[in-house]
Parts: sequence; C-alpha cells; structure tokens
Amino acid sequence: MSGHKKTTTVRRQLGAVLFADVVGYARLMGNDEIDTYSALKSLLEELEAACNAHDGQVVAVRGDGVLALFETATDAVKFGVELHRIAAQNNSARPEEQQLRFRAGVHMGEILVDDRGIHGDNVNIAARLQEIAEPGRVYVSGPVYEQIRNRLRFGFEFLGPQRLKNIAEPVPSYCVRSEVAGAAMAATLRPPEAQPAGRPPPGIPSVAVLPFVSQSGDQSDSWFADGLTEDIILNLSKFKNLFVIARNSAFFFKTRSMPPQEAARELGVRYVARGSVRRAGARVRIAIELIDADSGRTIWGERYDRNIDDIFAIQDEVTDAIVAATAVLIEAQERKRMAQAAPADLAAYGFVLRGQQFIFRYTRQDNREAQTLYERALARDQDYARASAAISRTLNIDWRYSWAKDAEHALDTALSYAQKAVELDPTDARGFGELGFVHLYRKEHDAAIGAYRRALALNPNDADLLSDYADALAHSGDNETAIASLQQAMRLNPYFPDQYLWHLGGAYYNLKHYEAVIETLTKMNNPTEGQRMLAASYAQLGRMELARDMAARHREAHPNFSLERWTKVQPDRLEEDTLHFVEGLKKAGF
Repeated sequence: MSGHKKTTTVRRQLGAVLFADVVGYARLMGNDEIDTYSALKSLLEELEAACNAHDGQVVAVRGDGVLALFETATDAVKFGVELHRIAAQNNSARPEEQQLRFRAGVHMGEILVDDRGIHGDNVNIAARLQEIAEPGRVYVSGPVYEQIRNRLRFGFEFLGPQRLKNIAEPVPSYCVRSEVAGAAMAATLRPPEAQPAGRPPPGIPSVAVLPFVSQSGDQSDSWFADGLTEDIILNLSKFKNLFVIARNSAFFFKTRSMPPQEAARELGVRYVARGSVRRAGARVRIAIELIDADSGRTIWGERYDRNIDDIFAIQDEVTDAIVAATAVLIEAQERKRMAQAAPADLAAYGFVLRGQQFIFRYTRQDNREAQTLYERALARDQDYARASAAISRTLNIDWRYSWAKDAEHALDTALSYAQKAVELDPTDARGFGELGFVHLYRKEHDAAIGAYRRALALNPNDADLLSDYADALAHSGDNETAIASLQQAMRLNPYFPDQYLWHLGGAYYNLKHYEAVIETLTKMNNPTEGQRMLAASYAQLGRMELARDMAARHREAHPNFSLERWTKVQPDRLEEDTLHFVEGLKKAGF
C-alpha cells in the first residue's frame, strides 16, 4: 500500500499581528527556574484571557514569547498596552530581580494561515519590532500607526525607518506611550512629510554638542556623561551671538551612529562638539573635540585628567574653548552672566544630574523619580538654586497633567520653589521660566510675560522656554510674536515635541487662520490631542462633515472632556479668544 501525504490548506488573510516576549528570560530561568516557569505560566493564562477580551487569538506560545492575531490594529495595540499593565500588576508582588517584563511589536498586512499557525514576512516584522522595543513598550509599524493615529488616545513617538533583522527594507516605526499627556512634551522625530521646510543655516556661529560617550564600563554611570553634555549645552546656550541646538535634539544622536558632518547637516549647524568621559573614583578623564562640518577638520581638541571636584572648572574651560574656536565675540557682561552658582556640595550636583535622566521622559513615575532626586539635592544644599528650579518644574508638570493629588497646591508650591530659585540665583533662566508658567495659569499675564522675557534674556537658546513664552503670548493676544517665537524654537530644537505644534495651532486659531491650524496639527505624531482644535477649525470653515467626524473621534478618545471645565481653565487674557474657541467647538457638536 502506498502512503497518502496529508495536504495542508494555506490561505491568505489580512490581520494585525502582535509578538511579545519576556526581557532577560534566560537570566531569570538561570536564577530560579521553577519560580520563573510557574510565574510565567500563570501570567500567560491571564494574558490569553485578556487577548480574547480584545477580540484576539493567541496563536502560539513559544517559550517566553506570545504570538497573537487580531482583525484590527486598534485591538492589537490596545491589547499590547494592556499586556504591559497586567505584567506590571503581577510584578508589584515580586522582587525587582525576578520581575517579568515584556517587549511587544505590532504589524499588520496579509499573512499566511494554515493548521500550524500564521506565517510570512508580516509576522516576522512584528517579531523583529519586538526585538528592538524598549522593555514595557509597544513598537508599531507605519501601517499600524496610520490605522490607529486618530482613534486611540495614546502618545506616539516616531522612531524613523528601522532596519530589522532579515527584513529587506527599513520599516517606519513608532513607540506607543500609554501616558499620552507626557508624550506631548517629549522630543520626537517626524516623518519626512511632516518635517518643517528646510531653513538656511543661521547667520551667526552655530553648534551642536552631541552626547558624550561614557567609557566607565558601567552603563548605569552614563548619567555623569549625559549631565556633563547638558551643562556644556546650557553654558553655551546663554550666549546671544551663538546658535546652539537644544538638548532634546542633540540627545537623539546618543543611539544613532552617524558621522559628525552628517549630524551637522541634519541639525543645520556649522560646528559639532563630541567627547568621551571616564570616571574612576575621585578622578575623571574627559576628551573633547570640535569639528568644522564644512571641512570635516577638527579645529580644537583637548584632554582633561583631573579630580572630579574640578568638574565646574572643566566645564568653563570647554565652554570658553568652543566659544573662542567658533569666533564668537563675548562682551564682558555676557561672560559674567554665563556663570552659574555651583552647589556647595558636589553630591547635590550628582543628584541633579541623576534627576535629569528622568525629567525628560515625561511620565508620572519618571517625574516622581526626578522630583525625589532634586529634593535630595536641596536637602544636601538648601541654597542650590538649580535644584529649587528643577523641583518647581516637576510640580508644574504634575499640575499640567493632573498627576498631583492636590492640583491647586502643586501650582502654589511650584510658585514658591521658582521664587526661591530666582532669589538664590538671579542668573537662573529656568527659575524664571517656571515662574512664567505658574503666573500664566494663575491668569497673571503681565507677570508671566515678564518672567519669560527675563528667562530668555538669560538663555536665548532655550527652545522649550521659547515655546512656553509663545504660549503665554498667544493667551495674551500677541499671536504674531508667538508664531515667530515658535518658529525659532523649532529651529533650535529640530526634533521638537507635539506641544510646539499645539501652541502654534492655538496662535493661528486666534488669528482665524483655520487652514494653517489644520496644516499644523495634522503634523502632530499624536493627532488625538489636536482633535478639539481641528474640529473647531473645520467647523469655522463650514466643513461640517469633517468637524463632526473629528468631534466624534474626540469623544471616543476623551469620554470625560467637559467644555465647561475647559473654559474655566483656559488662561486667555481676552474673553473673545475663549469665546471664539468655544464657538468653534459648539459648531462642531461639542
């Protein structure tokens, strides 16, 4: 008798694929095999139930990996975020070294389905996205983002085209952030079609300081190299006749391997500084070079091998050398103003540098971590103005995103810390910036504008300060100046956050330039946060179908939005500006 081979039926199907696996699974199994196996088995059962609740199907469990299939990208991404929430909830009862944390990737397209599961390139792309994802995050491909960008109230950070293992073409990718509020403030790349038009290089010397490389061997020591980079940027940015790329944009090059000339072209500057730091006990070795991007030549380089106590002197020397090498003329008064009060206690400075690692991530937990470290700095040195200003900033962020239990108290406390900062050090721009924010939302417009102007006189290259100042100007009725300030902020910070676009859209709306509002807000990586203003703008133009569609999407993403509460919080000086916005929202169906 001849045997009969069983034929497998293969069909094509459109679907969204999620792949997730446990970070450091081999290490966890090596530490405690039985505990890890039992905990993961229980967790996977919980995740499978959650997957079914999101109209998905767990197709396979491969060791520590989960492969799931969904009909829609919306359900796949919702489950990805829920997966991390469930894992975090389970981890709360486990020691940190035994916690099970996932990475997740989502892609959609045609897949091959047979009785053994799902296959094909589109499945592989989801698996490869998972491999590059940060722990606790969901990375999605461009096709997934296009499906969910106006439907889900998450933050989306564009990561650029990513080269994935064994995938021929780079895949445009996004990181999903469940804490959408903070994502609006985080620096981000933008797809090429959403980039602002290229601008000619500034007419004054321009420089970008790329993140210094830590050579200490211990990755956890990178905070020192990052902090040194930030402080050099801070020192340079105080010179009015020097154009300095913002910290947020410069730090995008920390994980990107790119020749200095290429980085200079991307950022639109003439000079690039880069360096390395090795810290060992009480000694620090710093190497730095300044490169002329036009010629590719190193025009200045130096090595420092000093006691760590000399760190402020080294910073001053580096700043002076870069300024001199870029042929910037410095007035004596400007040089004097650049100096900032160093802490009496070097450990206090260390706490501030560690805090900086968390403050720019803009999540509730990271903001809390930063605040704790700044408080420790102030406990070591109660006269440290920079720590006081930094605490004020964390409290302002708490208030801005309703992360504080007592919102009004957070704003009042932020005011007192900012006032203390500027009393201790009148050259501290950030202290005046925090004062400006508090005064604006207390509806003290003249005080807010005055504080921001003092801040920018001290640090004219601070892009975030320029954006916040522009917001205060728009709420005070000076929309043309607001627009000019935002354009300058975007030039200083090419990887600007969505917040800049929101502020710009608000100024255009006040001027009744509704087409400009629409063009601006559709460039946001997270368009759900611009839906109110988009709906109002479409309604004012008489495009009612689009206005109502945008209002419906907003209701889905923001079910608790209250027009009455929003009207009370708006810090407009001119009542007609508030009424103008309310009119547009009501026309759209709010």
